[in-house]
Amino acid sequence: MTTPFPFTAVVGQDDLRLALLLNAVSPAVGGVLVRGEKGTAKSTAVRALSALLPEVAVVPGCRFSCDPASPDPACPDGPHEPGPGAARAARMVELPVGASEDRLVGALDIERALSEGVKAFEPGLLAEAHRGILYVDEVNLLHDHLVDLLLDAAAMGASYVEREGVSVRHAARFLLVGTMNPEEGELRPQLLDRFGLTVEVAASREPDQRVEVVRRRLAYDDDPDGFAARWAEEEAAVRARIAAARELLPRVRLGDGALRQIAATCAAFEVDGMRADIVMARTATALAAWAGRTDVLAEDVRQAALLALPHRRRRNPFDAPGLDEDKLDETLEQFSGEGESESEGDDDPDPDGPGGGGGQPAPDAGPQDGDPAARPEAGEGGEPQPSGAGEQSAVRAAEPFRTKMLSVPGIGEGAAGRRSRARTEHGRTTGARRPRGALTKLHLAATVQAAAPHQRARGRSGPGLVVRRDDLRQATREGREGNLVLFVVDASGSMAARQRMGAVKGAVLSLLLDAYQRRDKVGLVTFRGSGAEVALPPTSSVDVAAARLEVLPTGGRTPLAAGLLKAHDVLRVERLRDAARRPLVVVVTDGRATGGPEPVALASRAARLFAADGVASVVVDCETGPVRLGLAGQLAGELGGTAVTLDELRADSIAGLVKDVQRRAA
Repeated sequence: MTTPFPFTAVVGQDDLRLALLLNAVSPAVGGVLVRGEKGTAKSTAVRALSALLPEVAVVPGCRFSCDPASPDPACPDGPHEPGPGAARAARMVELPVGASEDRLVGALDIERALSEGVKAFEPGLLAEAHRGILYVDEVNLLHDHLVDLLLDAAAMGASYVEREGVSVRHAARFLLVGTMNPEEGELRPQLLDRFGLTVEVAASREPDQRVEVVRRRLAYDDDPDGFAARWAEEEAAVRARIAAARELLPRVRLGDGALRQIAATCAAFEVDGMRADIVMARTATALAAWAGRTDVLAEDVRQAALLALPHRRRRNPFDAPGLDEDKLDETLEQFSGEGESESEGDDDPDPDGPGGGGGQPAPDAGPQDGDPAARPEAGEGGEPQPSGAGEQSAVRAAEPFRTKMLSVPGIGEGAAGRRSRARTEHGRTTGARRPRGALTKLHLAATVQAAAPHQRARGRSGPGLVVRRDDLRQATREGREGNLVLFVVDASGSMAARQRMGAVKGAVLSLLLDAYQRRDKVGLVTFRGSGAEVALPPTSSVDVAAARLEVLPTGGRTPLAAGLLKAHDVLRVERLRDAARRPLVVVVTDGRATGGPEPVALASRAARLFAADGVASVVVDCETGPVRLGLAGQLAGELGGTAVTLDELRADSIAGLVKDVQRRAA
């Protein structure tokens, strides 16, 4: 077994280490979501934590790690009689991105359940992680239904497996840790809220600290055992401190003053629901125990807010994470005199004691490079500065709005999402077929119908149905898939009027928000001047697409053909990478073509390539004024799609209207 990198040897990343340790002290905090760029020791720190957790006592032979002092009465391997158990190290279980639902929650042998009435259950990763750590690297790339399953199990402390009336329940209490790179896509706000704490990590810009990181990593790679031995004393000290904090935790008192500060802070930052209040209370209590105190102080509440609230304030993927610390301090100060005295002072704890009280301010959580909040608000104040011949600087997008839904016709088989019809593992049942490989979703009626004619020949003599493998039928289900939405945006001089381009950007931003909610991949191709460029290759990160759109300059001629050909090339490459994900091309233009020789004829031929490939498309007609040439409508006809104006793109009601993209008439 590979020796893990010592937790205490991780350089910097104070917030990350503190959040992990607080969950080790109190798993009820609800886990940690670690957000940050690649190569910032996210995975290293999580894997190192498992070596610090105290050993657990388990019932010998139990596949579900029951506690011998209090065995689970519903354990599938039970019942267990109370008695001495066997001690083992706490496990860290990794959930791979490509895991199936059965691998996560376990699987029932449907054939034995039907023919023998036996609940033959094979445990999954949730059972293996019970009383340990469940680590999900790149949690934002997991299918939504898998994220729902593991977060539900984390919230309820149990996992339920249901297969056509046969059910199994087992305990599943674990420390949930997820890591993600925001550049590869965001989690939905509902899922973000299910993680207790979140931390933002980034590589240090201090040369001395970077040197120390490299020095320690090289030393570990050369001799893992020797390196770990040099940190054994520090590791033992932290392990003992975790055990002491766990023992102290039940005696920590959360006074009314601290509770009022927690409630006031959550109200001031307008977080949804009550989960934030509960998580902050548990985190502040764990901070006090970690510091060796039995009273929760204001500094504990402050640190708890910095860890528990930033990800709960995001209303859409373009909001920057973080917390206004001045506003936080004002709120805590306003309510510092109310309630009990233990929430007022900072002079009670020993500043040199363990953890320093846990209330030290976190590193600045303001916008980082690449965050939406850090984007220049181009076009605000003053005249636009020229950025090249015939170009204007970027203008700010108009306020986004809710759009009508655009979907790809037909039935696909792509990644789960919320846009177009598809055959999926989840959704309404539409029929049955013979299983290909392992049976996952039994169609009970079809199975019984297939087995019924053979009962006499099989010698059936009792009430049970004699079922064989050939009788089993897999349910076919229809749900929704996510698509590749490729935006082809005209940034030429004909679109360059400030008010007009602001409205166009607002429309594209609105479509990006819609793509985020429907779990699509997005890409961005722009054309202006003498050619076209891929401003953003297909990605799951719509906030990156929004950032590229925000700084998009305009000007020059309109090489429409170049834009369409570039988009066609992007789709060709993506088809090789992910053939199951169907594309939807959204061309945002007024339909003019002025760049290059024979621009209109070239654009027409390029558009017909999409129609020949059967690619679903829609043209957002940006033409304005009392006299309209209708060029965007002609382009839509050649693409084999439809055209909508900017006004028609808006949903007519809160619920929105459904508008399918039509293929070219046969």
